[in-house]
Amino acid sequence: MKRFRRLFIANRGEVAARIAGTCDQLGVTPVFGVSEADRDAPYLRGRESIVLGAARSSESYLARERIIQAAVQTRCSALHPGWGFLAEDPLFASLCEAHGVTFIGPPAAVMQKLGRKTPAKASMAAAGLKLIPGSDGVLHGAEHARDVANAIGFPVLLKAESGGGGRGMRIVREASEMRAAYESAQSESLACFADGRLYLEKLIEGGRHIEIQLLADQYGEVVHLGERDCSVQRKHQKLIEESPATVLSEAEREQTLAAAVRATSAIGYVGAGTMEFLLDEHGELRFMEMNARLQVEHPVSEMRTGIDLVEAQIRIAGGERLWFSQDEIGLRGHAIECRINAEDPSSGFAPSPGVIARWELGLAEDEHVRVDTHVESGYEVPPHYDSLICKVIAWGENRDAACDRLAGALKSLRCDGISTTIPMHLAVLRSEEFRANRYDTRAVPGWES
Repeated sequence: MKRFRRLFIANRGEVAARIAGTCDQLGVTPVFGVSEADRDAPYLRGRESIVLGAARSSESYLARERIIQAAVQTRCSALHPGWGFLAEDPLFASLCEAHGVTFIGPPAAVMQKLGRKTPAKASMAAAGLKLIPGSDGVLHGAEHARDVANAIGFPVLLKAESGGGGRGMRIVREASEMRAAYESAQSESLACFADGRLYLEKLIEGGRHIEIQLLADQYGEVVHLGERDCSVQRKHQKLIEESPATVLSEAEREQTLAAAVRATSAIGYVGAGTMEFLLDEHGELRFMEMNARLQVEHPVSEMRTGIDLVEAQIRIAGGERLWFSQDEIGLRGHAIECRINAEDPSSGFAPSPGVIARWELGLAEDEHVRVDTHVESGYEVPPHYDSLICKVIAWGENRDAACDRLAGALKSLRCDGISTTIPMHLAVLRSEEFRANRYDTRAVPGWES
């Protein structure tokens, strides 16, 4: 079993601050790789860091060789990629191991298999998970896509084989739209992922986005930490996440949780991972993909279980067995998270970089409220990266109590100098559709987006 003394954090912002907090608790020294734009960030104060390169991500947070060189140079025996950037890059994971640096994540071979969406879906089907009807593997062109769509019925969704985050994705409602949509999706997929291959699925309209949090050690033990509902979305980007998913029947929940554990074991997964599903109009959960990393919304599961998922990742990577069984995991109450971005929701969610003149948490300091952030008064939000400035997570005995607590925390949070998405979140939390669970992924409840 490895004991890491120094761990390199190859990420930024709230991600880096979050990982460092767990390192502190474990007695591990965090070392930060940063860009020129982040070199004076508040979370680096009194910490050890090394500048990777310019503000542009390709020259810093996506520069594989520079990051590994920095990790070796700073005598770090392990590296945590966080979530985003290189977190699901099998080449990066392989390079880390080749240079004697333990990658905090699943083996490169497993990551590579999951990164190719159609082989991953085949593996999940073999393990007993229900799939969304679609193409049998990647498509050979627009004509092939049209034939598959005619067979399963329109509307359909073209998706990038190596994609994620809504990129390389196009809705096609009739055969005449297929060629233009195919070429557009292929072009975006090539630009974003250097892979123009596409596959096709039946479009489930009015569905709910459900995901399952999983942990697996190196000895074949796999557990789940319940499910999350991530259906409040805008342009395929999640805004609010909660657990449990109260729209699920108990039978569907138990059946899918058990199947997800079996599938995770069958593919030889190691570490923390998330399976994503769509709940169709018949109340059935259908597998979409598995993310070989932690999700932004992982604190929701931590609030319900009391398990630190970053700690679990580090201990598993060090060769430890899971120190709890499935029966020992308690899923208490209800937890809900909202992502606060430096954006102006009243102006089409336009980015709002700039200096935060005043930052106060107010009631967010309640013992059942958690704030994950990297900002403070005087911090300048850079224009180069994702606009997330904090996550606010609240726990309650039931869904209404958790929502009320989250709304109270948001109303008391003070962020002057830039626009944020707080007004949108408050509108959602007050809306009748959201409180009554009458919404889906197509629109933000209570907000004209």
